[in-house]
Amino acid sequence: MADPASYRPQTGEIPTTPGVYRFRDPHGRVIYVGKAKNLRSRLNSYFANPAGLLPKTYAMVHAASSVEWTMVGSELESLQLEYTWIKEFKPRFNVVFRDDKTYPYLAVSMGEKLPRVQVMRGERRKGTRYFGPYTAGAIRETMDTLLRVFPVRSCSPGVLKRAQASGRPCLLGYIDKCSAPCVGRVTAEEHRAIAEDFCSFMGGEAKRFITRLEKDMGAAVAELDYERAARIRDDIVALRKVFERNAVVLSEDTDADVFALHEDDLEASVQVFHVRGGRVRGQRGWVVEKVEDATTPELIEHLLQQVYGEDSDNQGRIPREVLVPEIPSNHHELLEWLGGLRGAKVDIRVPQRGDKAALMSTVRENAEQALKLHKVRRAGDITVRSQALQELQEALELPVPLLRIECYDISHVQGTNVVASMVVVEDGLPKKADYRKFSITGAAATDDTAAMHDVLTRRFRHYLQDKSAQLPKSGEVPNPGAGEPPSEDAALTGAKAKFAYPPNLVVVDGGQPQVNAAARALAELGIDDVYVVGLAKRLEEVWLPNSDFPVILPRTSQGLYLLQRIRDEAHRFAITFHRQKRGKAMTVSALDGVPGLGEAKRKALVAHFGSLKKIKAATALELTAAKGIGPALAEAVVNHLAAAGASGEAAPAVNMTTGEILEI
Repeated sequence: MADPASYRPQTGEIPTTPGVYRFRDPHGRVIYVGKAKNLRSRLNSYFANPAGLLPKTYAMVHAASSVEWTMVGSELESLQLEYTWIKEFKPRFNVVFRDDKTYPYLAVSMGEKLPRVQVMRGERRKGTRYFGPYTAGAIRETMDTLLRVFPVRSCSPGVLKRAQASGRPCLLGYIDKCSAPCVGRVTAEEHRAIAEDFCSFMGGEAKRFITRLEKDMGAAVAELDYERAARIRDDIVALRKVFERNAVVLSEDTDADVFALHEDDLEASVQVFHVRGGRVRGQRGWVVEKVEDATTPELIEHLLQQVYGEDSDNQGRIPREVLVPEIPSNHHELLEWLGGLRGAKVDIRVPQRGDKAALMSTVRENAEQALKLHKVRRAGDITVRSQALQELQEALELPVPLLRIECYDISHVQGTNVVASMVVVEDGLPKKADYRKFSITGAAATDDTAAMHDVLTRRFRHYLQDKSAQLPKSGEVPNPGAGEPPSEDAALTGAKAKFAYPPNLVVVDGGQPQVNAAARALAELGIDDVYVVGLAKRLEEVWLPNSDFPVILPRTSQGLYLLQRIRDEAHRFAITFHRQKRGKAMTVSALDGVPGLGEAKRKALVAHFGSLKKIKAATALELTAAKGIGPALAEAVVNHLAAAGASGEAAPAVNMTTGEILEI
């Protein structure tokens, strides 16, 4: 890693004007592109105190070996140049949104001489208009229906060439679902006009075409051309069938793109609903790896740059309104840029109430589900899992395959209700039946390292006990005859031996102190065939026991993704248990410690007297009036409450649902 001081430019050399800057690595590759209103102020922020930078920015400035800048005339020019360079160089420390390719799109290749309608997946092509996405069945039905009214070419280049060579159209040309420009039925200009109408209809202008067809049908009826009127009627029915497939969500004069995102520490998922004429005409999604320390407004700025800057044909594709969850950074420059692309004013705003806010909530739910689906698919792919396990084994230089990995996390609030979690991954997949929870008390609850040492000691002490219970003693092993049932010792290897299967790798949530504590616990138990690593959140570093330097896995490493997923799952499991324990602690009652007073009798007392305050004021004889309370138990209640009151230990019970203090 390079020292930022080795390539830091002199402060006086850096201009104070707006501009765009690029960081390059030792091989000359651009690794980051940024813009600034004041280049000197922004660049100095990278070098003044590198140790105080956010983790990902810290990694970027240490991976670079030089920085260069270009001055521009305005902030709008810096916005445009930044987007151009990000698109050209694809820097690894810049946010790049990866398109969601789950569903197919209806595409019209307007860049060709004879535009073609087709169903497409994958990367977007320049000069092609996209509509959707749709489900596989719906998109075929939509395309088949619309070709009846807008007979655009849909054949492959090979079929087109054969038709031009033979002078005969394909089957679609004979059944009037293609205007057959290949054989000259229409000119190339007339065919392009039909394709433009197809795109306009899909873009939300359905009413214009339906109204025009209704007038044509009326004219045909007036001329007594009933056969032509019937064909037009069927065309109107077909268009309405497609048009009404989309539910009305906003007023009919609303054209808007509604963006929402859901993010965690590592990735963000973005969804957009394209609303035209008040109806949802399409949906699109992206998942982005957060390789730079970008805030939500900065993420939204990069998103709008990519979405609306990727195609040159933006007129008519950018709506009047762009609804976002937060106002993006460089808001005014973005408005000017988008307005120039659209050729008319564009409004970017955050919906606060009403139908638009409700639709934004729906889009946000889609983004959340898309991120979950993305993580599940990445974890569920057997090829990716195998690659992750192999990469991890090679990076850590372990001699054994990682068939079973266990991860541990500690959770508490200022040292109270300390708990730990153990999650298990076998063959790269979680094995929830083997998850375990630990409560930590006493001296072990004083700090995280002591808690980690305690948990690992307890877990592997159980492992040694279960192992010794299952292993046969020295001597001859009896061989039961055929048909004899297994012994009771053999049956113990099932449910009772909960910790008998050891992991190949133990992962702890934390850095070097936690790793050393875990390794010390294993060494004290004499276990030397289980390897230990720690994953530190600051820079996602992998620490080994008694090592001065961490192992840095590549950001795109499947092994690192696997460790992050295991760590996040252990954290979730620990937090859930901690909240349960904390909730129970907060609902403790002064009656809990009375010997012989169970839950049923405790409820009977409260039901009879109405409150804990009245129970405290009652005598032993009065307490016996409650159902199930005898003289001895009543005396025990009185003595316990008197002792608790004298020591000041009594605490009011709290209803966690309402926040109500139950002692009144």
